[in-house]
Amino acid sequence: MSAKREKVKRVPLDKSAMKRLMQYILRYKGRVVLVLICIILSSAASVASSLFIETLIDDYISPLLLDANPVFTGLLKALAMMACIYMCGVAASLIYTRTMAVIAQGTLKDIRDDMFKHMQTLPIKYFDTHTHGDVMSRYTNDTDSLRQMIAQSMPQMFDSLVTIVMVFLAMLLTSIPLTLFVIVFIFLMTRVTEQIAGKSSHYFIRQQRSLGDVNGYIEEMINGQKVVKVFCHEEAAKEVFDRKNEELRDCSATANGFSNILMPIMGNMGYLMYVLIAIVGGALAIWQVGNLTLTGVDVLTLGAIGSFLQLSRSFMRPISQVSQQLNSVAMALAGAGRIFELMDEPSESDDGYVTLVNAKRTRDGQLIESSHRTGLWAWRHPHQADGTVTYTELKGQINMYNVDFAYEEGKDVLHDITLYAEPGQKIAFVGATGAGKTTITNLINRFYDIADGKIRYDNININKIKKADLRRSLGIVLQDVNLFTGTVMENIRYGKLDATDEECIAAAKLANADDFISRLPDGYNTMLSGDGSGLSQGQRQLISIARAAVADPPVMILDEATSSIDTRTESIVQRGMDSLMQGRTVFVIAHRLSTIKNSDVIMVLDHGRIIERGSHESLLAEKGKYYQLYTGAFELE
Repeated sequence: MSAKREKVKRVPLDKSAMKRLMQYILRYKGRVVLVLICIILSSAASVASSLFIETLIDDYISPLLLDANPVFTGLLKALAMMACIYMCGVAASLIYTRTMAVIAQGTLKDIRDDMFKHMQTLPIKYFDTHTHGDVMSRYTNDTDSLRQMIAQSMPQMFDSLVTIVMVFLAMLLTSIPLTLFVIVFIFLMTRVTEQIAGKSSHYFIRQQRSLGDVNGYIEEMINGQKVVKVFCHEEAAKEVFDRKNEELRDCSATANGFSNILMPIMGNMGYLMYVLIAIVGGALAIWQVGNLTLTGVDVLTLGAIGSFLQLSRSFMRPISQVSQQLNSVAMALAGAGRIFELMDEPSESDDGYVTLVNAKRTRDGQLIESSHRTGLWAWRHPHQADGTVTYTELKGQINMYNVDFAYEEGKDVLHDITLYAEPGQKIAFVGATGAGKTTITNLINRFYDIADGKIRYDNININKIKKADLRRSLGIVLQDVNLFTGTVMENIRYGKLDATDEECIAAAKLANADDFISRLPDGYNTMLSGDGSGLSQGQRQLISIARAAVADPPVMILDEATSSIDTRTESIVQRGMDSLMQGRTVFVIAHRLSTIKNSDVIMVLDHGRIIERGSHESLLAEKGKYYQLYTGAFELE
């Protein structure tokens, strides 16, 4: 803990975050106005009841004490009036509290909607450089801190400010000298509050960041639990977690420590002020010192002292509340800053203007756009110069010319890559891990943009094609399968949302997945959860292949698509894959060289360079790296 006590520079609160947050809250202007009115009524009722104490004591209670035959009718009426005032205040408080809960939840829904909507526009690079747990923490912990601030802290702070103003005016109406005494005392309390709140705000900001780090690590450990156990990494994982958790504990303990001592300090100073006012007020009343008020000079009465004591408590209470709520605001604004940080991440840029459309041929062989699915696709190419539109048939020809690429500037992972994939060809990439195989397919998808060179799709510069249309023309089967909560049918339909049940079943049969799906408890209506944890890795992969098959794309990318399937199943799947690949341009990444023997072109990559290319037979004849790989003289890492 001592290492954490170093002197740190105070982190200012993000005022822009509060401004943006208010823009969300003000979407509910009608309810906000209602809340403000109710807060004013509640504060006014509190102040009126305090002022009424002077009238109650001086005009009703004191005369009755001197009367031999007291009549309590007037006193009872006064008490009934006081009760009505309190009831109005309680009703106003109830209304604004419930209304603020509605505003808070509505605001958080809007923020989550906007955050999720913007997240869908972020490039793959963002998710490659941020842990999933940290991103999830912005939806959970950070938004929950906003809920507390909007529903509780903000209305209480406004209530406190309104009460302070009203009580201050009421105190001036009761006694200006005693009011000046209170102001001096409050000034001293404010200085103490600033010091404590200023220190705690920095640690609340660090707490939110540390909490996101812990969540990110937990998410990684949950996903990789099998790996942790296989390599007996439990103790090392616990050590790392303990270190991160200790940092979170230190930040939270320090922040909440400052926060927790604030209320007792404020409370005890309030009691001290209460006693001092009683002593000073009593002395002024006994000595018959003139009492200056906004309405003139009078003698300080017992009722006035009682009323002022109540007002001083009402004055101290909101100041203490503001001091306490500042910590919640600090934590919430730290969370808001992280939320808006995600929202401010630049969206994936897309300057493309060539789109993918359904097409049909006229009698003279010209391509024209069709409003319904025809099975024939074309690139719609608008020309800005003359306003004309031309159509190019989607054939699946992909060429790369002298492509260089680096994930980090100055660290190229691809060097001078040139390849030609003709329509219907099967292109295979072979090489050790890190050679750049998957990177090439990432560039074809435009998950990343190239640093130098050109990529052309049907002789169209790939940068001119809208990303959504480009990716719609590509089908991908990844090594890491992602299944979603829903039925098997819904997971297959993910590849084509308007696919019929018959099309989904046909795709499953093509991928040889129909057999095991039919044996599931509810067949295609079997619910999957937890990323399909009830299925084997091979079964999950078969569903992924069926998902790509139902999309029926002209270009397929198979990234280790059969790596999780046993050899026997692989031969069955491979026949389905061969049917799936008929007439399509296919890029295959595989470690099992037996699966790519029938490829039209095999490219061997090494450290981001293509060192060999050719058919299976020609590469064997060269007796180079591919020959070594195939004969077992050299194994892929």
